[in-house]
Amino acid sequence: MKARRPVRWTIPGMILAALVISVRSLAGEQVTPPLAAKSVVPDNSSEHPAPVQPIPYSHKKHLALGLDCKTCHTNPEPGKLMTFPDTGRCMQCHATVAKDKPSIQKLTGYAKSKRAVPWVRVYTVLPGVAWSHGPHLQAGLHCETCHGQVRGMEQMSEVTSVTTMYACLNCHEMNHAKTACDTCHKS
Repeated sequence: MKARRPVRWTIPGMILAALVISVRSLAGEQVTPPLAAKSVVPDNSSEHPAPVQPIPYSHKKHLALGLDCKTCHTNPEPGKLMTFPDTGRCMQCHATVAKDKPSIQKLTGYAKSKRAVPWVRVYTVLPGVAWSHGPHLQAGLHCETCHGQVRGMEQMSEVTSVTTMYACLNCHEMNHAKTACDTCHKS
C-alpha cells in the first residue's frame, strides 16, 4: 500500500478551500477546515488597539454577508491607497437595513450632506517609503496576506507588522521580488 503524501497548501488553494467551506457551511453541511494558513506577514509583537472610528463598523458582520473587500475598497490610479467606500455605497443597503440604529442614522447624515465619513486609517505607510497597493494586487496578493484575518474582526486594527521593513523584505525575498533599496525608497 502506497503511503499518502501530506497535502501542501498554497495560498490560492487555501482560499479556494475556504470558499468551498463557506458555501458548504451556508448550505448547512458539516465540513472540516484545512490547516490554518500561515500569513506571509507576521503578527505585530505588541497589541495595537483599534482606532476610534466615527461610526462603528464590523468587517466580520459585513463580510459574513458575502461582501468582498473590493466591493467597498477600490484602488484608483496611481494605485497607492485603497479608498474608503462612498456613503452612497453604504446607503444602497442601509436605506432600509438597520436604519433605526444611531450609527446608521449618523451614516445617513453624512450621505444626505454628501460628506465622506472621516474614517481613521488603520495602517499608515511610513515617511520615506514609496509604496503602492497597485503592484501587489497585480501580483495576485489578497488583502488577508498583509492585513490578517479581517473576516473575523469586529474592529479593524493593525494586527500585522506589514508596515515594517522586515515584513516587506521577508515577503519580497519569499516571492522573488526586488529587494534593492530603491524598490521602496525613492531618492
